[in-house]
Amino acid sequence: MRARMPRRTVLTSLLVVLAMSVCGAASAYWRGSGSGNGAGGAGTTVALTLTPGSPAATLYPGGQADVVVTASNPNAFPVRIGSLTLDTAQGTGGFAVDAGHVGCAVTTLSFATQTNAGAGWTVVGKVGAVNGTLSITLGNALGMGATAANACQGASSTVYLVAGP
Repeated sequence: MRARMPRRTVLTSLLVVLAMSVCGAASAYWRGSGSGNGAGGAGTTVALTLTPGSPAATLYPGGQADVVVTASNPNAFPVRIGSLTLDTAQGTGGFAVDAGHVGCAVTTLSFATQTNAGAGWTVVGKVGAVNGTLSITLGNALGMGATAANACQGASSTVYLVAGP
């Protein structure tokens, strides 16, 4: 008569053989070597476009007004604006007054840099052929000095802004 091996011994032996096979395959995978070429690149970020800002209400000597500006994002991903500051390279020191009010000196105008209380703004990305846009209202950002000339009455002002990080 032959002696039978207990079931437990057979099962244990099979599990040990299976574990060794898995470990061997994993070791071969991680120790293997190879060669090849890879390439990657980053897309180019295109600058946002800001419409020239305009006062949301009539501006008067000694007063302030909100400024409304629209940001347009031609990128396929959202872009964050950290601040909006006066673009002194455009207009006259960053300001312009309509042609009917040439006697209104832009030196009476002032603009306070805006950060949205430190949160900035995020302009959504382009979808298909349509740029992402964001209309931004900057509260009391534009001021007119109290000594502004009478020629400034009824003038339309333009504020040129630039986005910062």
